[in-house]
Amino acid sequence: MRNADRSSGPLKQKQLMPASPENEVRLVRISELDAGQMGDCFALLASRERSTTRDGKPYFRASFRDTARTVTAMIWSDSPCFSDCETLWKVGGFYKLQCHFHESQYGPQIEIDRIREVEQADESDGFNPADFYQSTQFDVNEMFADLVGIATQQISDVPLKQLVVGLLQEHEEPLKRLPAASRNHHAFTGGYLEHVLSVTRTATFLADKYLADYPSMQPPLSKPLVVAGAILHDIGKLIELDNRPQGSGYTAEGRLISHILLGRDLIRDKAAEVPNMDAEVLLRLEHMIVAHQNMSEWGSPVAPHTPEALLVYYADDIDAKFHMMARALMEEPGEDEQFTGRDNPLRRQIFRGLR
Repeated sequence: MRNADRSSGPLKQKQLMPASPENEVRLVRISELDAGQMGDCFALLASRERSTTRDGKPYFRASFRDTARTVTAMIWSDSPCFSDCETLWKVGGFYKLQCHFHESQYGPQIEIDRIREVEQADESDGFNPADFYQSTQFDVNEMFADLVGIATQQISDVPLKQLVVGLLQEHEEPLKRLPAASRNHHAFTGGYLEHVLSVTRTATFLADKYLADYPSMQPPLSKPLVVAGAILHDIGKLIELDNRPQGSGYTAEGRLISHILLGRDLIRDKAAEVPNMDAEVLLRLEHMIVAHQNMSEWGSPVAPHTPEALLVYYADDIDAKFHMMARALMEEPGEDEQFTGRDNPLRRQIFRGLR
């Protein structure tokens, strides 16, 4: 991250004071605040990153969120609460804020007027920690059973099926809790299964379509490989992500190696236990894992060089991007709102319709 200063960086932090009953304004969710609006909000401190300005002064970039919106608060070194932010604020802790909401070129931001830790008495105002832990809308047990069922029924190559089903069953419990990412898409408990099951269904459909459309390909498109690659394309996130209810971060292995190579290692290790595993099948499966993000700037060392890898890449990409767009359109529209705001991972205004 490049250093920020106050002339070119995000909004400057106002003076901070402890939250108090005096001068209370209406209690509202962070995700309900409109640009320029002030409100009292309960929020979870999702992250707190220390950096320095161009002239060497320290500051913190703090992220607060509810289940629908994450906002940034800049805590400069001359702020009265800089010391508390540095020594007392706890990532994963809950706070009551009095703040102003703004949209900027850097994304949604707040200027904090008052802040304190949530107290037991706040429960009478509707505070509930469970409201801040995002999770999938689908049943994780059913999704896991569906994924194993697809692998069992659609992968005709017996050693390949043993590899895929074995990895799923070996990691069943963490896979049910795992998010698909730390942010942007399916970044909530159970999001991994929701995303991977959706990708697998799309990839299976595409495999059936193109098998029928191009029967004379040499070699023919391998549906078992497409299904296996779709199911395992993100398996390395078991090691990459540090999964916590308040939001996932990255492990040291995740930052230094990435889920793509970690996933290939998991597959190689499991393949060594599977009798009669074909070397070319394994090579093609490994290629699907390392190529599923298509470009080096997205983390893949190579682009897809097989038809199976191409289908998995597009199935993965469309599911992630459609989820981002769908989440933006699931938010309650404002009066006469023809477009959403830019507060979404796609960083674009999405058309709702003429009003």
